[in-house]
Amino acid sequence: MRSMLVRLFAVGPKLTRAFGVVVSTVLLACFCAGSCVYAQQGKPDLVLRGTVTYADRQTYLELPFTVGPDVTRVAVELSYTEHDKHTNIDLGVFDSERFRGWSGGNKNYFTISETDATPSYLPGVIVPGQWKLILGVPNIEEGVSSNYEANIYFSHRADLLETSTFSQKPLRDGAAWYRGDLHMHNAHSDGSCLSQSGAKVPCPLYKTVEAAVARKLDFIAITDHNTISQYNDMRELQPYFDHLLLMPGREITTFQGHANVFGTTAFIDFRLTSPHVPHINDLLQQVQDLHGLISINHPGSPSGAACMGCGWTVPDTDYSRVNAIEAINGGSLDGPRSGIPFWQDKLNKGYRLTGVGGSDNHDADYPPQTRSAVGHPTTVVYAQNLSEVEILKAIRAGHVFIDLEGTADRTLEFSAHAGANIASMGDDISSPAGQVVHFTLRMLALQNAHPEIIRDGELTTLVEAAPIQNKEEVRSFDYPSDGKRHWLRVNLRSADGTLLVAGNPIYLNF
Repeated sequence: MRSMLVRLFAVGPKLTRAFGVVVSTVLLACFCAGSCVYAQQGKPDLVLRGTVTYADRQTYLELPFTVGPDVTRVAVELSYTEHDKHTNIDLGVFDSERFRGWSGGNKNYFTISETDATPSYLPGVIVPGQWKLILGVPNIEEGVSSNYEANIYFSHRADLLETSTFSQKPLRDGAAWYRGDLHMHNAHSDGSCLSQSGAKVPCPLYKTVEAAVARKLDFIAITDHNTISQYNDMRELQPYFDHLLLMPGREITTFQGHANVFGTTAFIDFRLTSPHVPHINDLLQQVQDLHGLISINHPGSPSGAACMGCGWTVPDTDYSRVNAIEAINGGSLDGPRSGIPFWQDKLNKGYRLTGVGGSDNHDADYPPQTRSAVGHPTTVVYAQNLSEVEILKAIRAGHVFIDLEGTADRTLEFSAHAGANIASMGDDISSPAGQVVHFTLRMLALQNAHPEIIRDGELTTLVEAAPIQNKEEVRSFDYPSDGKRHWLRVNLRSADGTLLVAGNPIYLNF
């Protein structure tokens, strides 16, 4: 069963000398393996190389390099030899207009963009022109020569994300079910909590992160309303919280609906119905151009003066450009105001949209079992590793179920066999009329709950509905295909009918 769930998913140098530095445009991998912990994926766009000697001791070298007009992020990684001979090289940078930061000898890597920067450096507009990397040499022994290399990486607005925004490597390797919360707010929008003196104040981001750690989540997305100021705080926190993946998001908040966007830190104009964004599909095009993932939030909520745009009332939405629906929101969970009826209506119209959950937390101090506490509900994603790219890829693919109470261990695995074809949640399987499709449910830590199969939005009697007796239980059923388009998904409910787990569909003949 588990194996079914693993998805079968020379340039010539151009040299000049300036300030005793050899500047090379050859694309070159870093030569010092010990300093590559934070290396970018792929090859650098520019490499600055040179040598320092005792003559450079207690001086500053200026290494000029050119930043183009379309660059949105600059990242630098420095490595050098002769550490063991008491050689130290400090690091800083000026852009074409001003000082942008100095980390001295405490970092060998930094990144700067308009929204965020490595601590020690200033976020802000990436000004094109000649920048200067500054190398300080506090110490090098007489007779010692140290070779350094500065790898420089340029990113652009529409570049594909390679691993994670705030981490240069996966936080955990290996395919697994990873648990997270995709919808949370803090001081950067309308999140609040009690201060030390008991006053209600904007709640600092670290409180949300600590609550996620206490919940034993694997990933979270911070989705403040329309703003992108939270990303700088997230970049500072990620190295410390190195078991919890921090993913940038924002809640696009309009007068006609709210939607979360993940996978980009670039500004997205949210002013729907204005001359800047006259139509929803103009907004969706922005997201698509940035390779972002968009999920419509709490679409079943009422919309009006009390909560303008909380329900989705946007006319002429092209749902083929939408990736997910927040089927379960912490404020509504199950019932007519949940996102499930809206989601299932779109499934019935032929759209393959992933159902996700989000706490919509606005106070990190909520007790864990409170609706909308951090991780209540939890979105559980089967991804190839714990990185932003793989989590978002798995959400796009529908390899997701929602744990409404945010437990640490409830698990649903749903698969189908038809001839030589195998599918799991989110997958499509072709089945001609008359062929029998064999479905299997594997359920963990769901004792006393009972499963139900939803087909095309209707409750069926396809699976045995008796309460689950064991910590791990497997049930199966056969479904004779009629050759037409259908979707089937699983709910798990408690004895009193409370929805505990909501699964994503397997699609037949889509």
